[in-house]
Amino acid sequence: MSTHKILRLAAPHIHLQNQLSKELGISKVLAQILVNRKVSSPAEAEKFLKSGISDLFSPHLFSDMPKAISLVKKAMENREKVMVFGDYDVDGITSTVLVKNTLVSLGLDVLHHIPHRIKEGYGLNKEIINFAKENKVKLMVTADCGTANHKEVEGLRQAGIDVIVTDHHEPQGLDLPAASSMINPKLKHSGYPYRDLAGVGVAYKFCQAITNSLLSEDLDLVTLGTIADSVPLSGENRIIAREGLSRMGQSKRPGLRALIENAGIENKKFNSTYVSFIIAPRLNAAGRMSNAETSLNLLMSQNMEQAQGFAKELEQFNRQRQKVESKILEEAEEIINREINFKEQKVIVIAKEDWHQGVLGIVASKLADRFYRPAIVISLNDNLCKGSARSIKNFHLFDALVDCKELLDSFGGHAHAAGLLITKDNIDDFRKSINKLAHDRLKIEDLLPSMDIDMELPLSELNEKMVRELESLEPFGMACPEPLFYTRSLKLKGQAQSLSRQTLKFWVTDGLTTCQVIGFGMSSLLDSLMQADSFDLVYTAKIDSWRDDESLILEAKDIFFK
Repeated sequence: MSTHKILRLAAPHIHLQNQLSKELGISKVLAQILVNRKVSSPAEAEKFLKSGISDLFSPHLFSDMPKAISLVKKAMENREKVMVFGDYDVDGITSTVLVKNTLVSLGLDVLHHIPHRIKEGYGLNKEIINFAKENKVKLMVTADCGTANHKEVEGLRQAGIDVIVTDHHEPQGLDLPAASSMINPKLKHSGYPYRDLAGVGVAYKFCQAITNSLLSEDLDLVTLGTIADSVPLSGENRIIAREGLSRMGQSKRPGLRALIENAGIENKKFNSTYVSFIIAPRLNAAGRMSNAETSLNLLMSQNMEQAQGFAKELEQFNRQRQKVESKILEEAEEIINREINFKEQKVIVIAKEDWHQGVLGIVASKLADRFYRPAIVISLNDNLCKGSARSIKNFHLFDALVDCKELLDSFGGHAHAAGLLITKDNIDDFRKSINKLAHDRLKIEDLLPSMDIDMELPLSELNEKMVRELESLEPFGMACPEPLFYTRSLKLKGQAQSLSRQTLKFWVTDGLTTCQVIGFGMSSLLDSLMQADSFDLVYTAKIDSWRDDESLILEAKDIFFK
């Protein structure tokens, strides 16, 4: 931790604290956190804390859903062959598995295809049109893609193949593909009241509609794709994630059980952290380093022996991915330190030959976190170059790419993540163009990393009961971060320890209450901590269950020395 983040302390709303606390029987701490999450009435709070699967919207609210249902029925009646075309990330893989399994359960003959990330790229392609024709496919269903594939959808329709697009990506302008049915909550006329579903969430709605069933047994799969895609865990996504996480540890899918076992997290209470940092990277690794078929085969496995084999393959892919990623990240930082003037460039745009395209997104994400500005990482070759982009809080990446589209061959994505194809000769002009946009749209303070503090608390208010109560806010993720607290003027009690992986462990006291603290990646602060008369602490509060002995522990996020 070389620099401190700016602390933004939420203003206390005493009236709302009292109202929510009284009417819902919750602590004022939980009440204030709900207010910070823009939940300001007892009815909203009740819904936020207690809504379940029965509170999900009907899939039939999608304006194009009747057409989709009709096309599936037609395929069933005429015994037509169906093809599911997905994406190579976890969202796309889970979407593909869900749609294929559901269509097969209806008695349909179903093929599937997930494109090779490097050889084919994202979305439908010309080759798939020929493949579908040769295999007498009559209905194509996309999973987590299709909104940007105007020419390919038109080609399929001209070949006599109906196309149902299930997707959640932003449309590029007003023109849409001439699909037989477009199921995408981000379309202006989708008719659906919640726009932030992941691709697998949209696929889930499609599957619910064609089976006229809740499909609650599939929520483990839907949750996996939803959390992995980093969509806001608000509204329906929050319900899906909470319901699915409660089922994940007891999943009946051999593939998911094998993956969990192989990662060493069986018999754990599942949370979004396990999905984001343990399960999803392993599932993504195959598509990054080779092709995503291994991950898809794992999730479709029918027995544990078969699933264990695929899980071991993914473990190898993941180790390989980590090595490649580490090397590219090191080279990227060298280029940034050597070539980029941050006073002039608010967006990092870097490129180099032979960077493995499978890890560009991870590298871009780490650079955006490290330097706190949008990052676009491009792998150079002779002509078309592939890039991945990740953004920061106040810079809408997709909108910026739309405004630079004359310099791009293709692009797609969201506010915070995107992919692009660009010719080598256009990279310099693109760098200038997107930085000009950033200069107009980003303020200086937007480029300063910050932390949103929920409350300033004395240690005496922290106890296991309160922390247990805060668990009702789970799952944590985008739009619902883990509660962050701030306590001033603490003193070190006893000797601080530096443990493995740069972990710092110590005890703090305010003179009345004493708590244990752990700080991951903070061992460099050991000497400062030992020498400080007092310090302020930013932290999250957790229940530590080490060896079945539960106790309160604070996870430090920053330390300010006096």
